[in-house]
Amino acid sequence: MDEFDRSLLGLLQQDGLATADELAAAVPLSPSAIARRVRRLRSDGTLAATRAVLSEQHLGRRLRALVTVQLHDHAPEAGLAALRATLVNHPEVQLCLEISGPSDFMLLVSVADMPAFNAFADRYLAGSAVVRRYETAFVKKALKFSTAAPLAG
Repeated sequence: MDEFDRSLLGLLQQDGLATADELAAAVPLSPSAIARRVRRLRSDGTLAATRAVLSEQHLGRRLRALVTVQLHDHAPEAGLAALRATLVNHPEVQLCLEISGPSDFMLLVSVADMPAFNAFADRYLAGSAVVRRYETAFVKKALKFSTAAPLAG
């Protein structure tokens, strides 16, 4: 990956729908050369997806929670696999990370309100046989939320 690729990826992280002509205004390559590079970055998996970022408030999701989940020490693998699948496939879970330390998972959960969060936590966390405990911190204000990857050379 060269400096042109990094520049293109940085621009595409800001606007994934930018055309080759628009990108050529910022990167000193021809639109056709840019289009070839973008196709290569897609085909080799570097550019994994183009997504729309939606406004949580406009969707009626006004409550976000960071949840750490601690599992039982000897949780059966089948129960753990079921919990992973549930969390990964649940639309309210925006981020699910397996982490080191005293907790095993960290989640970012986005819901409409406290009753919706309570229903989620009761059903999927408190109701799970493999979850020992979970702790929640509610987001007061999002100062930064980004999926952009750093592209330092």
